[in-house]
Amino acid sequence: MREDPAVTLAATRNWRLEQDPDGILWLTLDRAGSGVNALSSAVLEELEGLLPGVTHSGAKGLVLRSGKAGGFIAGADITEFGALSGAAQALERIRRGQEILRQLELLPMPTTAMIHGFCLGGGLELALACGRRVASDDPGTRLGLPEVQLGIHPGFGGTVRLTALLGPARAMDLMLGGRTLSAQAARRAGLVDAVVPERHLARAAVAALGWRPRRASFLQGLPGTWPLKLVLAGLLRRQVRRRVRPEHYPAPFALIDLWARFGGHPDPMYRAEAQSVADLITGDTARSLVRVFQLQERLKALGKPGVPPPGRVHVVGGGAMGGDIAAWCALQGLLVTVQDLDARRLAKAVGRAGELFRRKLKDPRLVQGALDRLVPDLSGAGAARADLVIEAIFEDPDAKRDLYRRLEPRMRPDAILATNTSSIPLERLAGALQRPGRFLGLHFFNPVAKMPLVEVVAAPGADPGALDRATAFVGAIHRLPLPVRSSPGFLVNRILMPYLIEAMTLVEEGVPPEAVDRAAVAFGMPMGPVLLADTVGLDICLSVARILGEPFGVQVSPRLERMVAEGRLGKKSGQGFYRFRNGRPQVPRGPDPDPGGPVEQRLMLRLLNEAVACLRERVVADEDLLDAGVVFGTGFAPFRGGPLHYNRQAGITGQERQLKALEERYGARFSPDPGWSSL
Repeated sequence: MREDPAVTLAATRNWRLEQDPDGILWLTLDRAGSGVNALSSAVLEELEGLLPGVTHSGAKGLVLRSGKAGGFIAGADITEFGALSGAAQALERIRRGQEILRQLELLPMPTTAMIHGFCLGGGLELALACGRRVASDDPGTRLGLPEVQLGIHPGFGGTVRLTALLGPARAMDLMLGGRTLSAQAARRAGLVDAVVPERHLARAAVAALGWRPRRASFLQGLPGTWPLKLVLAGLLRRQVRRRVRPEHYPAPFALIDLWARFGGHPDPMYRAEAQSVADLITGDTARSLVRVFQLQERLKALGKPGVPPPGRVHVVGGGAMGGDIAAWCALQGLLVTVQDLDARRLAKAVGRAGELFRRKLKDPRLVQGALDRLVPDLSGAGAARADLVIEAIFEDPDAKRDLYRRLEPRMRPDAILATNTSSIPLERLAGALQRPGRFLGLHFFNPVAKMPLVEVVAAPGADPGALDRATAFVGAIHRLPLPVRSSPGFLVNRILMPYLIEAMTLVEEGVPPEAVDRAAVAFGMPMGPVLLADTVGLDICLSVARILGEPFGVQVSPRLERMVAEGRLGKKSGQGFYRFRNGRPQVPRGPDPDPGGPVEQRLMLRLLNEAVACLRERVVADEDLLDAGVVFGTGFAPFRGGPLHYNRQAGITGQERQLKALEERYGARFSPDPGWSSL
């Protein structure tokens, strides 16, 4: 902020326009009633009302900045997306936004966007309409156009301005990937003109008014000329198709087509950009992805930001899960001790942690700091000082209970004991404890560094304060907490198991594993169930299937039993249903299945039916939490919005009818759950 006295020229509910003694205008966005800035319709309309006064002010320049300490502008207000009545109304709104940013771009004075914190989506499009951009070097400063993650692409002129600024190759890479850049990476890319410490940001913003606006160089613009444009567009389509299918995620393909047809011709590209986004934003994919984003925000809000999380963590078990949980906690700044009887296992855990820290932190000093926070602990002395103890040993109830009897007397009376069990009901474990009220589940998913969900499992009689602190801990380590009731398999594994067992059944019937997996991927799953089982470990799948077998009548696959007995455990042993070479599965190629074919139906309806059962039994509190858990815990097709949302879209009656047809042919495992009637 500048310290010079300034005269307020105008103020609205969300904006403030001031002029300093040097003749510089300062336009500040401070959205009322919100902790972050977003470009709502009201915010844009107020901006339009202020621009004529700016035009006729005779000022030397304009600096556009945020009044929020946490960031610049997080993007458009996506809560308005759901209120759109159709593509025509969406088109009108988008064209209006384009027109307002065009007025900003054409102001008769130099303009600078002064950026700190998040500058994303519509926020970056607003910054691109300014002639210059300066950014704070704070680690929280991130810039990007991540609209493809919401099923759309930039619509306020971002496709035109970013391509002109960076050249088509770099601009399309940024938009198609939906990546965000740090301030320094944005400067190297040409997205911002300067990066300075925040205390110098206002001074740099004024200085930038005298700089010449950036444009793409001749070489950067060359891929936008014919015939190179055709070559680049074809390459981009092939690259995107390797990641997603156009029928599932149309936005990146629409973006490529938009640039291929109109790139280099601003006026028709603005018009085509608006029409393309209007069509996308009212489609099923965008509506589902916006729903998933809102589900994610709800889980984040459950992270109990007002509750102090545990500061010292002790993890018992230095294997793959325990070591990786400990490493992730240390990466997030916590002091962690990790206990195991095997010194070699601890050494491997620290080695994996070092690889994670180097990949995430880059800076050797930060890497060493994280390693210093991760303390191998053969004796288990760290348990006595920990606020939270996480047990992550193998899935054996007797072994866990025996550990608790030895561990609890060494813990502080106010400390929390959490188990990372993936499927054992907590009631079966709590009998060994003197203080069962401070015992709960924290079920992380593998790989810990990639899977965002953590199930926070409550048994009857759990201390609410302990649950609050555990939930705050999950939020503090930048994971999504999902409150679930203690029951066999909890939520995610309970829903996954029938899906995995059906996959095993199909393989035993003679369907090739790769054909089963292709059917699931065709539905939208990120990985097929057979490869998923190999990746998780067939021994773990067998253990969970046995735990769920008695309460839910799950029949364990004889082939799975046989493979585990033979030591064919999947990726960890190099051989499961697939052979692995250097950690990569050797999957035979084959044709894509027909959408909605019999294999896909059998797989997905087992999963969808179990989701309905979990809702009926209130394993989680409501439909939204169930959908959030399955999307973030399994990767369930985000463009479908979650299993229950998909059931409603597909039609409850039709889904029930398909289950009954499968029940007649294959037996009671396809019997529709009674919960369908309440949907």
